[in-house]
Amino acid sequence: MTFPSPSFDAIVVGTGPGGASVARELARAGSRVLMLEQGGAVPLAGTVTQMAAMAAVPGRGAFIHRDASLLVGGATLGGSSAVNFATAAAPPAAYFAAYGIDLAPSLAELRAELPLAPLPDALVGPMATRIMTAARAVGIDWQKLDKMIRPSLCRRGCWRCTYGCPFGAKWSARDFVEQAIGHGAALAAGSRVARVLLDRGRASGVEVLQGGRLQTIHAPLVILSGGGIGSPRILHASSLAPRHAPFFSDPVVAVMGSVADIDGGAEVPMAAGWHDPQAGIALADLTLPRPMYQAFAAQVGRIDRLFAHQRTLSVMVKIRDDIGGRIGPRWADKRLSDGDRARFRTGERMARAILQEAGAHHVFKSWHFAAHPGGSVRIGAGVDAHLQTRTPGLYVCDASVIPQPWGLPPSLTLLCLGKRLGQHLARQG
Repeated sequence: MTFPSPSFDAIVVGTGPGGASVARELARAGSRVLMLEQGGAVPLAGTVTQMAAMAAVPGRGAFIHRDASLLVGGATLGGSSAVNFATAAAPPAAYFAAYGIDLAPSLAELRAELPLAPLPDALVGPMATRIMTAARAVGIDWQKLDKMIRPSLCRRGCWRCTYGCPFGAKWSARDFVEQAIGHGAALAAGSRVARVLLDRGRASGVEVLQGGRLQTIHAPLVILSGGGIGSPRILHASSLAPRHAPFFSDPVVAVMGSVADIDGGAEVPMAAGWHDPQAGIALADLTLPRPMYQAFAAQVGRIDRLFAHQRTLSVMVKIRDDIGGRIGPRWADKRLSDGDRARFRTGERMARAILQEAGAHHVFKSWHFAAHPGGSVRIGAGVDAHLQTRTPGLYVCDASVIPQPWGLPPSLTLLCLGKRLGQHLARQG
């Protein structure tokens, strides 16, 4: 691609929720914005092969730790929002208030425009309903979760949330990218930023690799939104951060068990659940597509359960993990701490109690995996309250700036941070 101009008012690196939100606000204000996305921008097809190409490419969307756990993310237009479960958790206000950040105004504006509500009963599948009934029977305050889904377009008996919804039912950051383009922003997919350029100590643009060619693009504002792994890597490559960065990853295990009286396996995951912020544990139903379920079963040697997908209830156990490990230039590695393992044991006991109440047998659990790396360029350490790094003109707006782990889906928080940052930069002129 030949860029429409060698210079812009702002360059946004990454099109996940944080980057797309910043870009939209700046474009609305009349800034000349260039959005750079490392992944592709083809329409979502809702297939396992496309999802694997976006989220399972080693070293780009998938990282295997030394303890054999898996960390995944979306390297595509819209980032991980294209392949997540569309669950919206409100920002933890106290985490940000400690730095003088109030996300309430941004949250109110987003609630007024986004499809943001629990699913209607008709779209809650039989497996999620069975799990909810069992959880409440054992005394767990199990409630429907807010979903970023348009019910009128959502299809009962569909499993494609996880693959990338091709029906327009699931909101993703692609929606904001399209709106930014409508306001004059430019998009360059398949563009990997190599480093940030500086001029007299100030950000002045980026070097970007596209189609095997290294190009230079200038802008007085650069916003890194490459994710909890991508942004610290770019900062290191630019000699603006240490070689290694600790992080959190929101680890998850799936606890599964089969019942005889349900024939399902295709429904919206995480329709309902429970969260204890003090304990750092969250539970939810987690009905996955058959290939993903079979991969989990095979991974732990449960070959006897490979063909029980349509009868298997699955409960997600997600924990708030301690910050640790290291993100390096070409790898990421993080092991569970003793505290993490204790939280998992508590959550797994609760999940097994739910499955027992639901009448499930042949109960087993997956190895842990993770999908929300963050905290690697934290507010108060790597960036200030306006998300600016120590380099003037250089900002970070993605999960890497979250000041501490909380073990919940970050998309809505990142949208709030992006809206707040975009409006702040627009006011600066």
